[in-house]
Amino acid sequence: MSILTGPMRFHLDGHKELTAHKEVLFMPEPDDLYIPLVNGRAACTPLVKEGDQVKAGQKIGEPTDAFWYVPIFSPVSGTVVGIEKRMTAALKPGEHLHIRNDHKGTTVQPFAPMDYEKASREELLEFVKQAGMAGLGGAGFPTFNKYTKPEGIDLLIVNAVECEPYLTADYANSMANAKLMRTGVLALLKLSNAPKGLVAVKEDKKDLIALLHEQFDGTKIEVAEVPDIYPAGWERTLIFMLTGKRYDRLPAEAGCILNNVSTAIALGNALENGMPITKKYLTVSGDGVKDPKNVVVSVGTPASAVIAQCGGYEGEDCLLIAGGPMMGRTIPNDQFVIGIANNGLTVLQHREPFSVKCLRCGKCTETCPSGLVPVRINMAEQIKDIDSLKKLSIMDCIECGLCTYICPSKLDVTEGIRRAKRYMALVK
Repeated sequence: MSILTGPMRFHLDGHKELTAHKEVLFMPEPDDLYIPLVNGRAACTPLVKEGDQVKAGQKIGEPTDAFWYVPIFSPVSGTVVGIEKRMTAALKPGEHLHIRNDHKGTTVQPFAPMDYEKASREELLEFVKQAGMAGLGGAGFPTFNKYTKPEGIDLLIVNAVECEPYLTADYANSMANAKLMRTGVLALLKLSNAPKGLVAVKEDKKDLIALLHEQFDGTKIEVAEVPDIYPAGWERTLIFMLTGKRYDRLPAEAGCILNNVSTAIALGNALENGMPITKKYLTVSGDGVKDPKNVVVSVGTPASAVIAQCGGYEGEDCLLIAGGPMMGRTIPNDQFVIGIANNGLTVLQHREPFSVKCLRCGKCTETCPSGLVPVRINMAEQIKDIDSLKKLSIMDCIECGLCTYICPSKLDVTEGIRRAKRYMALVK
């Protein structure tokens, strides 16, 4: 069933009006920051030790995996307290470099700016690698890796769709940093060797669409308006909507390279100002926070400090979700910190759903944009049927949350699939 003609996508109430047109808060830097010593899937070796003085912008971590090379930079100046293990937004414990902020704002430029137009493609690719550019839409994948083999690429897609409910951080970032976005997008086009590029944006973002047309007039970049549906921002859905092509594993099979719009803006900042990713645009929204808004926050800031800047919790029993309500994960406390891939905190008042047994209605199967059979995955997971789980392609699940959203029995189908993934990882 086509993801564009069948019920494998929905218009969701985005609740984006809560934050989209509010003034962005540039959050005061906290006294203590905890920088995750992992980017993407690669652990990083710290380049500093307890007692060292660091400056904002200084490289403080080097990845151990060349494939997942995303170095870490300090967002503040201060003193290294040590390495501490803390819960991460991925619900896994991880090592964090604890830096005590001296609030002096002493900054070092870790690399020189670059004129992407004068640089060779190879020089630009190495710049992207050393500057620590990564996917800021949630995956954290090293940007340079997407451009190492551009053969056969005929289209660059910059994803500004932001289809997850509540989240407007990409939108706010784009509206505030249009010139940096232009630089970053054109630099990515050069890296891709593609003859043209598209910036994809939802059709209801009229002000952003006008701004994009203004910025890219006379270039090889066009603006592509897409329907206000979920999950339009998923790369498979987006590529099919824009090109009519499907692929097996990687977008390159369809002749496409994709990057998130905030990644393009970060690259523009690195090229023009010689600065890495040390701050994030972050949406804090939902009916469980008193003052929803977009904030600019230093990487390594505890979620508790961010919530406090937004007025605190609205009630005693709230769910704190790292990300949006569809694909995000509910975290048991607010002591985890903001990493480079985090783009939102959704706070919802807890309402216990009234669940009944599975009705075998098949709605989750009809809804799944990955073409899976969620009800069968959940049944196999409950009885730990390894053979069935292997046949059901559970790793193809993107955890979009539509199966849970559509379930008339009010079952958390997505969480069942997540459990199946964890179980299969243990028995391999």
